[in-house]
Amino acid sequence: MSKPLYLGKMLLHWCRDCNVPVLGKECACGGCAGPVTVTPPGDIRPAFRYDIELINSVSMQQFNAPLIADERVVVLNKAPYDDRMDEIIVDGEVLGSIRFELDTLKWILLLRVEGARRLFQGRSLSAMKGWVIMEQGAVRFILGGANLLAPGVLDADPDVLDTDEVVVLNPEGQVVATGRARMDGERMKERPKGMAVKIRSKEEPCRVAIPPGGQTWKEVIGANKHFMEEFIERSHKFINNVASSMEKRATVSYSGGKDSLVVLQLVSECLEDFDILFADTGIEFPETVINAEEVSRLYGKSLRSISSGNAFWESVDSFGPPSVEMRWCCKVCKLGPIAQLIERNYEEGCLTFIGQRKYESGTRAKSERVWKNPWVGNQIGAAPIQDWTAMHVWLYIFMHDLPYNPLYGKGFDRIGCWLCPSCSVADLHRLRATHPEFASKLENYLLRYAQRSGLSPEWVEHGMWRWKKLPPKIQEIARSKGIPTIPRAEINGKLDFTVTSGYRPCKQGGISAEGSFDMPLDLDTIESSGMLKAVGKMAFMEGVASIFQGEDSAQIFAAGTVTVRSDTEKHVLQLIRSVELSIKRALCCSGCGVCVGRCPHDVITIKQKTAIIGEGCLHCGECIEVCPVVRFG
Repeated sequence: MSKPLYLGKMLLHWCRDCNVPVLGKECACGGCAGPVTVTPPGDIRPAFRYDIELINSVSMQQFNAPLIADERVVVLNKAPYDDRMDEIIVDGEVLGSIRFELDTLKWILLLRVEGARRLFQGRSLSAMKGWVIMEQGAVRFILGGANLLAPGVLDADPDVLDTDEVVVLNPEGQVVATGRARMDGERMKERPKGMAVKIRSKEEPCRVAIPPGGQTWKEVIGANKHFMEEFIERSHKFINNVASSMEKRATVSYSGGKDSLVVLQLVSECLEDFDILFADTGIEFPETVINAEEVSRLYGKSLRSISSGNAFWESVDSFGPPSVEMRWCCKVCKLGPIAQLIERNYEEGCLTFIGQRKYESGTRAKSERVWKNPWVGNQIGAAPIQDWTAMHVWLYIFMHDLPYNPLYGKGFDRIGCWLCPSCSVADLHRLRATHPEFASKLENYLLRYAQRSGLSPEWVEHGMWRWKKLPPKIQEIARSKGIPTIPRAEINGKLDFTVTSGYRPCKQGGISAEGSFDMPLDLDTIESSGMLKAVGKMAFMEGVASIFQGEDSAQIFAAGTVTVRSDTEKHVLQLIRSVELSIKRALCCSGCGVCVGRCPHDVITIKQKTAIIGEGCLHCGECIEVCPVVRFG
């Protein structure tokens, strides 16, 4: 599991008198609100009806009872994980987490003791599933931090399978712990040697007192009124100050998401004259496009929009599937069109209010509230809700009954391009139910790409296409399931290379160039040839090669994609060209020996009809342009 990331204050508290969440230490009723310990960054949000139904559905599958059986205010907290995981907070208690498991591709409920007590208290074990009863003598060891060994099991649900989530009870039927089974229920009852349950959460046995439910989000708004007024006032002051200090035309960047909707409302409360900017990437959800049009009519403002049309699908064969490390689609489908939109409509540039929040990521937490956009020339960005959590955003939306995107109520926690590689696998699987035609189009393309690249359908199914270099957890899943992750293909014909360039999307600035060959690359051959030494210092690891040329750098992925970073566009384009040509030399070398005679340091030799650049190369690049592969290939 990922490490907790602190991006701002942990604001979630709970008023025990009103039984509602509060974004500070004092409820509007005058009562003291106690803190709720959630995992950082603590970007808490309301649970929608779909979320609660999903939680209860998974709870029924695992334990044969719903976790949230009546009407209550439910809050979710996105916790760090390799995919989707939300902590479930009810009545001021974290009952557990709901997580999308990447190995099984299914949702699973990870109960804490409080949640297990609510499920099992007052219910007969004969009506429940997923339980294990331990001997009384084992209780103190469990509470001391031990796992439950099979000799300490008195009884178990016979339908429990190895790796199932289970609830551990004492002989009196009181919940003591929760965890994951390490053998099936029938085996546990035989009491062999070995671990029966790996314990995750444990507490002294006791009865749980459940407060009355029935609270509504209207009551939550009332309890947080004073906090919301403070945040709204600060945002209004920020908008007015920034707008009055610049002569540029004021605009609001609208994405169809909750944050940009709130910014639009805040700006409308401060300024009379502004435009709404909307970039349709061509891979937006139809609900998003409709929402943007409805919102512009509602606010009576000009909607300055631009569409990328079919640009993504016209480019994907050249660049391959976009990835977290190489989102070429942002440049082709979004940043370029936005730059055109501003150039066409704002000769002097514009000031754009943007729904950026620090709780979303480390990069945004470090960002200034006003900045010169490094991606789009002649645009100043400003973030009025930088310090807001998702709960502030939703309370503001509920307060003003704003027309939010209906996709939030259908299980999506972020709104963007429907095939974005930054999406969770959970969202991509949800796409099959909400927009099956989109899911089918994406999967068909990825399956064809995988077949050409020597990869398997499981590589597609588990969302491994979203990275050029897999995170450790995903690598572990791939190894355990025997899923190949490094593309392989024969080199036949010429290696076509497509490149795009633009501003590097990071606070430190810089320029990036991204390109892609039309087939996977044999990195073993490239490494053994040493051809990349002509460009700079090289380093290889599984599935990726790195080149360093002073402060400039390049990465070459086995899938065929190349990314380059530098401080100037001239340098970045020179570097990506040198990398492109050196890869072509490595894979198409005929062993003619022209480069041997051109090398001023005598470090190139011919072995088995192939040129090899050896140790001692000073990266002068003299051998690159003279190569017949480069000049005539």
